[in-house]
Amino acid sequence: MPHHLRRVTRALLSVSDKTGLLDFAKALHGYGIELLSTGGTAKALAAAGLPVRDVSDLTGFPEMMDGRVKTLHPKVHGGLLAIRGNPEHEAAMLAHGIGPIDLLVVNLYPFEETIAKTDDYATSIENIDVGGPAMIRGAAKNHADVAVIVDTGDYGLILDELQSNQGSTTLKARRFLAAKAFSRTASYDSAIANWFATQEGEATPDWRTLGGHRIEVLRYGENPHQSAAFYRTPEQRPGVATARQLQGKQLSFNNINDTDAAFECVAEFDPSIAAAVIVKHANPAGAAIGSTLAEAYRHALRCDPVSAFGGIVAVNRRLDAEAARAIVEIFTEVIVAPEADDEAIAIVAAKKNLRLLLTGGMPDPRRAGLLVRSVAGGFLAQARDNVVVDDMTLRVVTKRAPTAAEFSDLRFAFRIAKHVKSNAIVYAKDGATVGIGAGQMSRIDSARIAAWKAADAAKLAHEPESLAIGSVVASDAFFPFADGLLAAAEAGATAVIQPGGSMRDDEVIAAADAHGLAMVFTDTRHFRH
Repeated sequence: MPHHLRRVTRALLSVSDKTGLLDFAKALHGYGIELLSTGGTAKALAAAGLPVRDVSDLTGFPEMMDGRVKTLHPKVHGGLLAIRGNPEHEAAMLAHGIGPIDLLVVNLYPFEETIAKTDDYATSIENIDVGGPAMIRGAAKNHADVAVIVDTGDYGLILDELQSNQGSTTLKARRFLAAKAFSRTASYDSAIANWFATQEGEATPDWRTLGGHRIEVLRYGENPHQSAAFYRTPEQRPGVATARQLQGKQLSFNNINDTDAAFECVAEFDPSIAAAVIVKHANPAGAAIGSTLAEAYRHALRCDPVSAFGGIVAVNRRLDAEAARAIVEIFTEVIVAPEADDEAIAIVAAKKNLRLLLTGGMPDPRRAGLLVRSVAGGFLAQARDNVVVDDMTLRVVTKRAPTAAEFSDLRFAFRIAKHVKSNAIVYAKDGATVGIGAGQMSRIDSARIAAWKAADAAKLAHEPESLAIGSVVASDAFFPFADGLLAAAEAGATAVIQPGGSMRDDEVIAAADAHGLAMVFTDTRHFRH
């Protein structure tokens, strides 16, 4: 036998996910492989008429302590870790009656699924697997001799190996499976560690771990020369990672990023109010509320119809036929919604390349979470910006207080500014954005760009004056000088919402008073880099 091949004579199967188990075990039995198993897995195999030896019979110890102790025994770990052909290891196996285990099949207690379904501390603790990860790591370490499966999707790989190699596995396959096994235990431990940190209220633990399960390999990253994949983390937050894609070609890296940005932005609005957001390159190109989704979408589109071409559309309630017809009138990359009517689905289906994603729900903008960004040699981790304008105390700082209509638009504009890349300036009127300036190095440039966008949108809509006339303006951070506020006043804004906190607040307030502007401070900044 070639030195890289290892015959499989005995396999240990211990799985919580029994998908495909019986067919796989029957195939192993067909190769004359002895089956070892534990608990429920052993019962399932025996019920199917397969000869199976319980691990408790192998070790001479019964399962105990509610199943917490069953595989933690030298006859199990020795069988996995013994180096074949090593005289010392083989002598120890002979002396202690340890037989080799050539194939380990384990999937872990469903800890990630458990914490997604319950907040019960004791239940979550009981679903932390101990013996499984120990066996997986032992088998993966000894991959020169042992194959380990942690994914039911790899049953076929092992069966192909056995068929192609007369009941043996290749080193190439064992190394592939070992790498996957270590990734799985690392991700599993990450979920546990992050859950514990949350339980203990530790926002910045000494060791921060990250883990995820690959959803799909992407065609490329931000650019064609960059490889990329999409991973799902244990966090159960409705969005692109939870969505069903009903139609359209594969999502790209940029599609996923933009869709996430759009859906998180539209989630700022309670579904009792119809809202639509159009995103391009991770920035809102338009956003609006309305009595219907179609009305909200049309008002959002009016803000910047040029940028909306090829954009992402997110809505905050069930997509209906009227809204679907309006959205498909121009080229759109993705529509994302919590759900959709059958008629709306049929309308979108006529555009075969248009992706339709249904998430099954809306994310809670107030819910805490973790945001991570890589830097050279490390990564930054921070809490999600889960502060919403409805929970803020808005302080009137000018001589004139905003009218009720202005207050409504100010809150609307600040919701959107939270999701615009800094420096962010948002003009809004009647529950719709009319001009957005994003990602500029100076705030005055963002104010000027937003004003220019509002004037340009008016021309496209055949309006006699800029859409910013009579609008309100939101700034994601304070105005460091009065010039940005003055640019907004020149554009036609009548009221301002901003965090405040500048050394020159008095100067900015005086400028607002001089131009008859009403201004409120939020005392909360929404930088988004």
